[in-house]
This record gives sequence, structure tokens and C-alpha cells, in this order.
Amino acid sequence: MILFYNFFTGLYFFLIKIAVLFNPKAKKMILGRKNWREKLKLKIEKDKSYIWIHCASLGEFEQGRPLIEKIKENNPQTNIVLTFFSSSGYEIRKNYQFVDIVCYLPFDTKSNARDFVSIVNPEFVVFVKYEIWYHFLKYLYSKKIPVYLISGIFRKNQIFFKWYGKFYKQALGFFTHLFLQDENSSNLLENYGINNTDICGDTRIDRVNAIANEEYSSVILSEFSKDNNVIVCGSTWDKDETIICRLINEFHNKFKLIIAPHEVTEKHLQRIEKQLLVKYVRFSAAQSIDDEVSVIIVDSIGILSKLYRFGKVAYIGGGFGKGIHNVLEAVVYNIPVVFGPNYKKFKEANDLIADESAYKIDGYENFQYIINMLFDNDLKYVEIKKQTEEYIKKSLGATVQIFEKIQKSGKN
Repeated sequence: MILFYNFFTGLYFFLIKIAVLFNPKAKKMILGRKNWREKLKLKIEKDKSYIWIHCASLGEFEQGRPLIEKIKENNPQTNIVLTFFSSSGYEIRKNYQFVDIVCYLPFDTKSNARDFVSIVNPEFVVFVKYEIWYHFLKYLYSKKIPVYLISGIFRKNQIFFKWYGKFYKQALGFFTHLFLQDENSSNLLENYGINNTDICGDTRIDRVNAIANEEYSSVILSEFSKDNNVIVCGSTWDKDETIICRLINEFHNKFKLIIAPHEVTEKHLQRIEKQLLVKYVRFSAAQSIDDEVSVIIVDSIGILSKLYRFGKVAYIGGGFGKGIHNVLEAVVYNIPVVFGPNYKKFKEANDLIADESAYKIDGYENFQYIINMLFDNDLKYVEIKKQTEEYIKKSLGATVQIFEKIQKSGKN
């Protein structure tokens, strides 16, 4: 089985190298890993000890971030190495102030795993959510270095539980402990003999709650949303925007939009603008807002999680593609959320659908029905606000639980 794993991971890494010719992200991933041993040795100070935390990309970083900051809060002298697999995570967080070293994780080969772990020599390691790299985990296990999975969530249809996924399930056995989001994950792992687990919840909820409590002001957005009739559309893609633009073209007298697309390239921004039959302005160009402006297009990244505070309803993009983006960023402001049909692998989306605090759409007709219902039915809206507030309150605290359990484990 190891031969198949090495073959397919090797093929994957080879394809990334080929993609360098036409994909800027792939190019950054390859160049960022060039001469990684030499670069890492220059950064590591031999008289210091390190904790290593790994995130696949930016989304996983936001889950790992509360734990990183909790560690630093309790012991400011702790040295942390933060690794990313993808360029999107690395490029945005390469100067993150709460860690000492940020770098790419080398591709998963036996020699890379041996050399990386030997250079860093971490006290313990934290992998966030889904990252299961066999050679790294096996080498850490062989060196008796504690390694933890946080905010893990597992479903029956994942590769670990397929007849051909025994190799990946074996890799789960290399973790010292797995901190899980829900009871379903715990029961599933227990059925396969993996019992070193705790149900602690999702650290993302601690993160989005912290963001919601941060001060953020914008004269433009405050003026635009003063009547509280705004839909904030976050991380949208083409199919989302086709529906959203049609809605505002038909109902611009009833509400307004803030659109923060997933991609902020000039080509993508122009595509949105061409679909709008109402007055719009790009956020970066807005000097003032008049009553005729129906849409603000956010043409920068990094502020979406703060924008939801200006909305009465949130539309979360991605549901007509591979999957919805972060629902919790919006729910923390106690507003109803709407998204496309591909949401079922996201626990929080399923929870909120069950509570009728979130709504799934299949196309334009039921989208405009749901949006109009949310704006017109005050009693339902108040009920949703109470439900979302309760959901967030009962879901907080995963970071503290994980931190305390890791601390206790280290003392044993």
C-alpha cells in the first residue's frame, strides 16, 4: 500500500510542478519550497525549543489561530513554527506576529519528513482538521513526539473508511490524541478502534467570536446600511453572482447588497459589474454614498469577516461549486444565512438548517422567496437571531479545552 501512496503523492507533486507553467499559485508553492532545508536551518536557533503547528491553507489557519494565540498568551516565550501546504495560506500569513517561523511544509516523502522533523525537533505538533501526511506522522510517531489533531471532523464517506482507505486509517493511529468537533466523528472513529479522542468542538467559533468583538468602523458602510436592509454576500463565485445580481436588479427598491467575491481580479470584478442594472460602486473608490447606490463591490481581501456586521442577512458563496465558505463568520453576528445546495459536509451548516436559522437554495426562484420572507417576517427574523445567538454561546470554548488537555498531557 505504501507503494501506491508514494506513487500517487509523487504524481500529485509532479503535476503541481507542471502547473507552474500556467498557474501562479503552483509556481509560488514550488519556489517557496526550493532549498527548504537550508532556509529552515538558518531560521532555527539550536538553543531554543519549538512547537510546530501545521495548517493546509488559510481556512485551517483560522481554526488553528485561537490555539496559537492561547499558547502565546500563557507563555510568550514559546517558539512556534507555522507551516502551510498551500500558497494562499502562506502568502497571507507569512508575517503573522504570533509565531516565530512561517514556511511551507515540504512535500510528503520519507526523507523530507525525516529532515524537517530533525531540523525543527518540536516538543509537540498540532495538525489542523484534515491534514493527514503519512510519512510525517509516521516519523513523528517513531520519534515519540506528541502530535495532535484539532477541530477534526469525520464522515463515513471519507477515504479513511473505504475498503481501499485502510492505509489512511492507519495514519490516524499515529496521532497522540484527536480533538473532534462532534459526537458523530467520535463514534465513527470508535467503531474502527480509534479511542484516543475528545469532543471539544470547533476552534473556528472562538475565532469568529473574537473577530465580532473587535472594533471595526467604516463611514461608508455605516451610511450604506443605516436602514438595516443590506444583504452581505461573502466569498461569491460566478453562479452565486448570477443569482445575486438578478435579485438586486429586480428588488433594488427593497434592499441593498454588499458583494465580497472570492476572487478580486479585475476580470472577475468587471464580470459582476456587467450583470448589474443598478447603480454600484467599488469599495476602494467610494468617497461617499448617495441613496441611489444599491451595491457596494468589495475589491480587497481580508475584511469579509468584519463586513457581516453591516448586514441583516448573509449569503455565503460556494454552494454551487465544491462547497460553501465560512458560515460561522456571518452567524456570529446573529443573522440568518443563505447558501447553495453543496453544504452537507459542513457541520455548522447542517446544524443551522436543522434549527431553521439557515436556508438552502437551489436557484433563483426559491432564493428570492427566502430573502423576501426574511425581510418581511419580523417574528421569524427575531426568532432566528435568538437561535443563532444561542448556537454560538453553546459552541464556544473549544480552544480552552484543547489547550488545557495538551498542557495536562505534557505534564504526564
